[in-house]
Amino acid sequence: MENRFGSRIRILRELQKLYLRQVASLLDMDTAQLSKIEKGIRQIKKEQIPMIAKIYHADKNELLTLWLADQIINVTKGEEVALKAIRLAQNEIEIRNKKH
Repeated sequence: MENRFGSRIRILRELQKLYLRQVASLLDMDTAQLSKIEKGIRQIKKEQIPMIAKIYHADKNELLTLWLADQIINVTKGEEVALKAIRLAQNEIEIRNKKH
C-alpha cells in the first residue's frame, strides 16, 4: 500500500539520483527496510524524519505533515465515523493552538 510520505521520499531520492543502498546506509537501516518505507509497507520512526529531510535537502515540515497524514489515514481506515473523529480532533487542535 503506497503512502504519501513514502512516495515523496522515493521521488526526492530519484531526483537526486541516489540509490536505496546509499540512503539506507545514511539512515543506519538496510536497503529492504527503506524500500518497504517507500512502498508504504513499513512506517518510519518520526525521529528519523529530520535526518531524511537533511539527506534530501527537503522541508522537514512537509515530510512531517505527510507522515502524520499517513498515520491518521492508517488509524482511521475502515472506520465509518473517521471524518467525524477527524473534525473533532481538528477543533481540539485549533482550541489548543489558540491557547499557546
